[in-house]
Amino acid sequence: MPRTLFHKVWDAHTVGTLPDGRTQLFVGLHLVHEVTSPQAFAALDELGLPVAYPQCTVATVDHIVPTDDTARPLKDPLAEAMLAALERNTAKHGIAFHAAGQDHQGIVHIIGPELGLTQPGMTVACGDSHTSTHGAFGAIALGIGTSQVRDVLATQTIALEPLRVRRVEISGALGPGVYAKDVALHVIRTLGVNGGVGFAYEFAGDVVDAMSMEERMTLCNMSIEGGARVGYVNPDDTTFAFLRGRPHAPQGEDWEAAVTWWRSLASDADAVYDDVVHLDGSAIAPTVTWGINPGQALGIDEPIPSADDVPAADRGTWQEALAHMSLQPGVPLAGTRVDVAFIGSCTNGRLSDLRAVAAAVKGHKVAPGVKALVVPGSWEVAREAEAEGIAQVLQEAGFEWRKPGCSMCLAMNPDKLVGDQLCASSSNRNFKGRQGSATGRTVLMSPVMVAAAAVTGQVADARQVFGLQGGAA
Repeated sequence: MPRTLFHKVWDAHTVGTLPDGRTQLFVGLHLVHEVTSPQAFAALDELGLPVAYPQCTVATVDHIVPTDDTARPLKDPLAEAMLAALERNTAKHGIAFHAAGQDHQGIVHIIGPELGLTQPGMTVACGDSHTSTHGAFGAIALGIGTSQVRDVLATQTIALEPLRVRRVEISGALGPGVYAKDVALHVIRTLGVNGGVGFAYEFAGDVVDAMSMEERMTLCNMSIEGGARVGYVNPDDTTFAFLRGRPHAPQGEDWEAAVTWWRSLASDADAVYDDVVHLDGSAIAPTVTWGINPGQALGIDEPIPSADDVPAADRGTWQEALAHMSLQPGVPLAGTRVDVAFIGSCTNGRLSDLRAVAAAVKGHKVAPGVKALVVPGSWEVAREAEAEGIAQVLQEAGFEWRKPGCSMCLAMNPDKLVGDQLCASSSNRNFKGRQGSATGRTVLMSPVMVAAAAVTGQVADARQVFGLQGGAA
């Protein structure tokens, strides 16, 4: 019977069906960080339980680590306590731990692929909602809560409701200055922030086929923002080329066997989906958010929606967003003054993001009054960016070059907005208070669009600012 990748991987990892209809699913790779793991480890201690399969768990520190001064003890006592707890728990249970400042420390969703830990056909779980990132490799990757982190540590399984599968097919080719982040925001804008509830999204079509692995990771990363529990791309030669030679990828004869199996996991040509959506990639413009959820987005040339453009059920949130963002309907977002520009996060803190920004900003300067941060997603990204001269280009343009971490994506560290500052951000959420200030304002966009905002001091079209030509990077 023809099947999707989702069903092939789900079935291969099913331990059993629980009386309430949920599936007990084996987890092949468990990633942990300092924020959602302390309570889970404490629960194991209370029950007198060991970690069932410590070799299947890998830990790092990312959310709370400062991106400037990482001297221990950390200045924030709570951050220091969380970091110390992770050090203590990983040592106690024999779990691999990439500590702050070490070669492979970084944002959990960046180091997993870098190290070749994330592979096609896996089930991946992490106590972080953007675990969907790893679906770019043809995996079922699930963000889980602290109680489920406990369950995975204790049993290497989680209990989940079965999901439906929606194929999101994006045809054509992207225009100049349009990136994977724009595609992700366009999908969410089109299908809604709750449109994917109960679904796994299979991303496909010419646009997705042409994407690099890092672009696919950006797309899958944002799946959760559209309500989907899972987002994935079928593995192909692009996937295999990325993984070849990575530290934890199969080697020698095992490599060829693995590739053969990975190819077989792709959705069958005649697989049946619960839903299929067709989008035209050539119609996607550089896309930015104007409101307080990622679905409140528009093309850079479009005006902020008026009441007549908003369904009646959404007008309350529309009014709330306008008030919070201090915006007026019917006018463009372009030209809105920017106080902070942030490039980084698990969505857009990879080497290709920084390459694209450096190529665009060379010869430009950050506008007076704008605080501009570039935070690489891992030490590997940082080292390579420094070796290629990317860091120097960015610093010469006036950006602050920071140490790896989650930084201003969620402000569980010293990088925060102040007052009602407006931040042009390459991160994934624009919720109220997300960047550390209850009155702070966040506008999501691609890294190159953030760079355009940084050098002009306002939300701006990167195509015009940088004279972008040709296809998308």
